[in-house]
Amino acid sequence: MLHCSFDRDVTWRTGVQLVPVVCASSNNFKITKSALEDAYGEAQEKNIRVKGLLITNPSNPLGTFLDRETLKWIVSFINEKSIHLVCDEIYAATVFTNQHNFVSVSEVIEEDTECNRDLIHVVYSLSKDMGLPGFRVGIVYSYNDAVVNCARKMSSFGLVSSQTQHLIAAMLSDDEFVDRFIAESKERLDKRHEDFTEGLKQVKIDCLNGTAGLFVWMDLHRLLKDQSFEAEMELWKVIINEIKLNVSPGSSFHCSEPGWFRVCIANMDDSTMKVALSRITNFMDRNKDQNTEVKMPARKLCRQSSLKLSLSRRKVEDFMSQSNMSPHTPFPQSPLVPART
Repeated sequence: MLHCSFDRDVTWRTGVQLVPVVCASSNNFKITKSALEDAYGEAQEKNIRVKGLLITNPSNPLGTFLDRETLKWIVSFINEKSIHLVCDEIYAATVFTNQHNFVSVSEVIEEDTECNRDLIHVVYSLSKDMGLPGFRVGIVYSYNDAVVNCARKMSSFGLVSSQTQHLIAAMLSDDEFVDRFIAESKERLDKRHEDFTEGLKQVKIDCLNGTAGLFVWMDLHRLLKDQSFEAEMELWKVIINEIKLNVSPGSSFHCSEPGWFRVCIANMDDSTMKVALSRITNFMDRNKDQNTEVKMPARKLCRQSSLKLSLSRRKVEDFMSQSNMSPHTPFPQSPLVPART
């Protein structure tokens, strides 16, 4: 499963091709050795030269994280294939389960004396764990000197201000504050996840059993008129336009099964969460019959006006092209949502 921004961040400027590793709901979307081998073989059949494996741990959008044994065989896999492993650990401190602790890939390779550490790279940021997205502070932790030197040169195009560095250094030096902040954050995430998923259960909506992250992976496949990604997009438009909830369709994360949606649950207060759940409840009450096709509401005609906007077909196609779409659009699976009056 790939976060939708990878299509933009990794491919647009570089020309890199992404080959998703297919995970299935039958085993809770866990990554498997056979799935990795299949994806690698698929790339070779398409004459794609595989340079690396990119994973998010904890996962966005699943809200789960990889255990130590899984990380061990992933490291073995990339060493066997002699490809790089880029591990995005931006949600490392959001694990809210008490049963298992988060394990970084850097911990795993400390135990693997035969691992080629030049192939291991970790990326991180303060935007999620510490709630500081506006500070734009990111980290590349690599055992490869060539990668570090390249990153150091590229960082000159996005330097962190002296004021921000001073504030961040002072904050992170306060161990007591950081420990209390992360502990409180985990406790609140745990409660929010429990409250939201329990609310969904009341209307018979299932979710993946999440243990980390800021979101819920919601299963709405029974509301699709047919099990296709076209039907998923139709349902997504209903959720956006009729229910008035901002969710992301599974297809924008390269999900192999239609009907899954990501819901961000940490960017709202308790009263907003109750409003969201009430809207979902009302919608489900109107569609109790599982075989009822969910339809888009009829569009209202806008009042006629003398103001006209004229664009040639080529201009429209240019505007909708990949290079001009909003960087926040889950391209290419999710279309732009047109404004309505």
